[in-house]
Amino acid sequence: MTLPLTLAVPLFTWLSTLLAPAPTPAAPADPAWVKEVGAKSMPATKNSFSTAKYGAVGDGKTLNTQAIQKAIDAAAKKGGVVTFAPGQYLTGSIFLKKGVTLNLPKGVTLLGSQDIKDYPEMPSRIAGVEMTWPAALINIVDQENVAITGEGTVDGQGKPFWDKYWAMRKEYDPKGLRWIVDYDAKRPRTLLVSNSSNVTLKGITLQRAGFWTVHILYSKNVTADGLVVRNNIGGHGPSTDGIDIDSSTYVLVQNCDIDCNDDNFCLKAGRDWDGLRVNRPTEYIVIRDCVAGAGDGLFTCGSETSGGIRHVLARNLKAKGTKYGIRLKSATNRGGVVEDIIVEDIQMDAVRVPIIMTMNWNPAYSYSTLPAGYTEQTLPEHWKKMLAKVEPERGTPHFRNVRISNLRATGAGEAISAEGLAASLLENFQLDNISITGKKAGKIDFAQGWSIKDLEIKAEDQEPVAVINSTNMKY
Repeated sequence: MTLPLTLAVPLFTWLSTLLAPAPTPAAPADPAWVKEVGAKSMPATKNSFSTAKYGAVGDGKTLNTQAIQKAIDAAAKKGGVVTFAPGQYLTGSIFLKKGVTLNLPKGVTLLGSQDIKDYPEMPSRIAGVEMTWPAALINIVDQENVAITGEGTVDGQGKPFWDKYWAMRKEYDPKGLRWIVDYDAKRPRTLLVSNSSNVTLKGITLQRAGFWTVHILYSKNVTADGLVVRNNIGGHGPSTDGIDIDSSTYVLVQNCDIDCNDDNFCLKAGRDWDGLRVNRPTEYIVIRDCVAGAGDGLFTCGSETSGGIRHVLARNLKAKGTKYGIRLKSATNRGGVVEDIIVEDIQMDAVRVPIIMTMNWNPAYSYSTLPAGYTEQTLPEHWKKMLAKVEPERGTPHFRNVRISNLRATGAGEAISAEGLAASLLENFQLDNISITGKKAGKIDFAQGWSIKDLEIKAEDQEPVAVINSTNMKY
């Protein structure tokens, strides 16, 4: 059946009790590229380099940056494994090198310095804009064949950086500068993989990030396996994303468990004028067998979409208490195309909105206007990038060719919130074998060419899903 324009259509079935999961339909074969994701090699040399030999002290007080780096540099000459005796090792930024495995056994904790001076500034990209930024606590930059393994912990000790951010918000917001405060705050990430390949991250726990936890940037063939992220210990750090995959390709994320205070598993590809200038996509990504607790998004694409996000498979994911579930977000100055996205076999409990998409996300943050009293010529370079105008034909994002299937959600606030634009319809979405219980059914606005099959929504307000400004909607 084709849904006429502006018609509210009851895309739901009232149930007296939550249905047991229906038999999973036979899924199409995975795309051939799925077999190519992840690291293709790991460091082979097992020579051991103990950080104690180079002066590291695990007392939680001694700053060990130089000692740990000396062990890494020694291991890089022949290839090898950097090891630690049990203890807590305070450190600033360290830089891994080709052929090195950093092994953090159970009983070992790296403690991030709480002094920003221990994180030297370097060229990077943050939230979609290339700029100088403090190095991460652990850095893999311009390298290949590197691994981080073990059951130990990396503790970013991020609270001073959270406090700095909130103090700056109090200063910036009244001035109309919400759009730039995140970039001026300069908080350290916990683990950065940048312009690198064949990188394996396995087993470690990362907690209390100062900013993003794991940032995979401009990289290829990376595996993140069995990572645990706990960023809500001792407070709720702003923008403490779990894993951000940013303009990178052939990345595998599996068996990870993330509790954070922003997007849990997130794909990004640049922001606004600067992201369109760089124009590098995130593509060929598999995220599977993962769990999200607290956080803003179980699986998020955006809001940095400028370079495009495509060829993505997200499978067998679970969320409990996460704010949003499957989330596509952008803004009208981002541009880029989000397409060929497959999300299947999803379970959610107490997720505010299981399926949500918008192209006008968070206007106070997304749109940059210079208040009176500033002279643009004297501004920092990253301010100028943020203020560079993007014409509508380049700035309008597009979401298309997305398949969501085999989803069960209970305790939702609103089942579906899907908002396209008059200038950019949500095109060719497939929703199949989906059951959601919650307070409201929600709406679909500015969509075209959707195929909806076996969608069951039990809404407390007994209102239907409102389908408006939409054409060729079949169910």
